Amino acid sequence: MDQTSDKSTYTRRDFVKATAVVAGSAVPLAAIAGSAFASGSDQLKVGLIGCGGRGTGAAFNILNASNQVRIVALADLFDDRLNGCRNNLASENNENRDRAQVEDDRCYVGFDAFQKLIASDVDIVILATTPHFRPMQFRAAIAANKHVFMEKPVAVDPTGIRSVIATAAEARRKNLSVVTGTQRRHEARYLALMDRIHSGEIGEIVSARCYWNQGSLWVKEQQPTWTDMEWQIRNWLYFTWASGDHIVEQHVHNLDVCNWAIGSHPIKCFGMGGREVRTAPKYGHIFDHFAIEYEYPNGVVMQSYCRQIDGCKNQVAEGIHGSIGRAWIGGGTRIIGKNAWQFTEKNPNPYVVEHKDLIASITGKGKYLNEAKRVAESTLTAIMGRMSAYTGKELTWEAALNSELDLSPPAYEFGSLPTTEVAVPGKTPLI
Repeated sequence: MDQTSDKSTYTRRDFVKATAVVAGSAVPLAAIAGSAFASGSDQLKVGLIGCGGRGTGAAFNILNASNQVRIVALADLFDDRLNGCRNNLASENNENRDRAQVEDDRCYVGFDAFQKLIASDVDIVILATTPHFRPMQFRAAIAANKHVFMEKPVAVDPTGIRSVIATAAEARRKNLSVVTGTQRRHEARYLALMDRIHSGEIGEIVSARCYWNQGSLWVKEQQPTWTDMEWQIRNWLYFTWASGDHIVEQHVHNLDVCNWAIGSHPIKCFGMGGREVRTAPKYGHIFDHFAIEYEYPNGVVMQSYCRQIDGCKNQVAEGIHGSIGRAWIGGGTRIIGKNAWQFTEKNPNPYVVEHKDLIASITGKGKYLNEAKRVAESTLTAIMGRMSAYTGKELTWEAALNSELDLSPPAYEFGSLPTTEVAVPGKTPLI
C-alpha cells in the first residue's frame, strides 16, 4: 500500500498546480470514449476517493449497477478507513467481491492520494470524501479525462461553487459523464411526481416547503494522538469548512427537489438559525437548526426547515403547492386535489439506479448526463441560506454566487487548526 506522500503540507494553490500535472499525464480522451475504456476492453475500471461509509456504500452500489464494473483503486486520507473499505469489498458477504479485489499498489493514502488515483488507468472516479475537497478533486478528475460520480454537496462555499460550475462546462466540452449523489433525481416515485407537476396537474406553483428535521448524528471525540486537522476531518460534520453545516451537507437534498419542481434556483433568501442544544466543543461550531425563506423569480416563496436535535418531531419531506392541488413527498408520494394521485409502482433503489444511469451515459446506452452545474446551483441554494442565517442578512443569488468567501484551511497538513467561533447573527460579517 502506498502510504507515502510527495509533500506533507499543501495549500489550495498547491492542489491547483497539481491538477495541471495530473492532466498532463492523463490518458487521452479517445482511449476512454465509446465502448473501449482505459483497460482496452469493455470493462469499466473504477477508483474510489473517500473510503468512509458513504464512499464504501457508493462502491457497493456501482458494483450492483453493472457486471461491467470493477473497483481497481482506493484512496483516502487515513489508512484505517481505506483498509476498512477494502476489507468490506473483499468480504464473503459481498457477492461481487471478485470485481472488487484491489491490489496493494493501487491503494493510496495521504493528502495527495486522490492525485495518484486519478493519474492511474481508471475510467470512472467516485468522489466521496469530506465535501470541502469536492471542487479540487472534480477539477483534477475532469482534467485527466475521467467520468465522475460525486457525492453531494459539491462544495461548501461560493469559491468552490464557481470552480464546480467551470469544471462542469469543461466536462461537457469533453463529453465526460457526471452524476451527483442527489439520488432523488433518479428515483421512480420522484420522477413520476415531477412529470405530473411539470405537466400542470397541480396547476401553477404558488409556494413550496421542505424539511429535514431529525435527531442527532454521530460525533467523534478528539483523541490524544489526533492533531486538530485530523480530528476536524474525522469529525467533519461539525465544521463548516469541511461539511458546509448540515443545511448544506444534508438538507441540500430537499432544496434540490424544490428547485427541480419550481424549475429555477431562488433569487434571494432570508434566514435564521442557531446552536441551541449541541453546544459542547465536540460539536465544533455549526448550528443545530435553520429556518430559511427563499423567493424564486416567479414570486414563489419556499419555506425551508432543517434541524438535528433529539426529542423533537421529525420530518423529512417536500411539499409543492399549486393553484389546483398539492404534491407531497414524505411518508408516501401523492397529489392532493383535483387530480388526486398516489405512487404505487415499484421504486428501485435509487442509490443503484443513479450508477446505472451513469454507466448508460458513458457507454452510449442512455442519454448523456452531466449533473454538476444543476447540483452546484442546489448546493449554492443551501450555502446562501447558511450565509443568511449566520449573518442575519438578506442575500441575493448574485451576491452569494460572487462572494469571495473561501473556507479553506491555511494548509493541508496534520497540525494545529483552531475551531472557528460560532457565528452570531447581526455580528458575523457577510463576505
